Amino acid sequence: MEFVIITGMSGGGKSQAANVLEDAGYYCIDNMPAKLIPEFAALYSSANRDRDVAFIIDVRGENDFNNMFASIDQLRSSGHECKTIFIECGDEVLVNRYKETRRVHPLAKESNMNISAAIAREREMLASVKERSDIVIDTSKTTLAQLRERVYAAIKQGDESKIYISCMSFGFKYGPVSEADLVFDVRCFPNPFYIPELKYHTGLDDNVREFVFSNEETPKFLGKLCDMVDFLLPLYINEGKHQLTVAIGCTGGKHRSVAIAEALAKHLSDGGYKAVSFHRDINKE
Repeated sequence: MEFVIITGMSGGGKSQAANVLEDAGYYCIDNMPAKLIPEFAALYSSANRDRDVAFIIDVRGENDFNNMFASIDQLRSSGHECKTIFIECGDEVLVNRYKETRRVHPLAKESNMNISAAIAREREMLASVKERSDIVIDTSKTTLAQLRERVYAAIKQGDESKIYISCMSFGFKYGPVSEADLVFDVRCFPNPFYIPELKYHTGLDDNVREFVFSNEETPKFLGKLCDMVDFLLPLYINEGKHQLTVAIGCTGGKHRSVAIAEALAKHLSDGGYKAVSFHRDINKE
């Protein structure tokens, strides 16, 4: 049986992530006190239930997240799989979301803080949780469809690979990737945007992909990139890292970065790793 804990910033998208898990067949429980999780797991297992379970745990019900860490350790020692997904989001985006929805931040309600102060306090409380989470998903520039795709990929991660690799394309014109572990700039290669018949296609299309890799330097770059990532992955695994985000950036995030991120993901998948591609800005105007 697998248990998933969804945690992270209030307003970041935890409820949407839980909806993804529910659609995938998980039994989802919101705002479960962390110290009750092992007891629930024992009762649930004794009832011969085989449906995987997801808990949403955040500052609404927890002040000391040591209870959550202790519960995770207890689940794992009992032979259960347990994965933690942390939903991250930038402060400015969170403030705008609260203004748009007119909802009250849980800490603002309890401590009479303004939104910005409540977000800062929550981020401080969750710092150790984020650091110890298996997977971190930043929703600052992520659509609901992209969030669904990334959560679904995360729960399908196989234990055999020991690490979940997200090969992300992005456009520098839309800002950096805050969650990236490794960032590569491919703006040095010819840009299909300036070819009229390719401008409105993307790196997922054969004609754009062929153009990108027709430049003799691009396959050389991909080979060196694959060699470096192949070298680094066992080191990251030995250090206990569960998630790696490799970000490939071009100007608009539609052509070169997409084609190269796809090729890197395929190389890693062919090598037995759990790797997925994710294209942050491919649908931007």
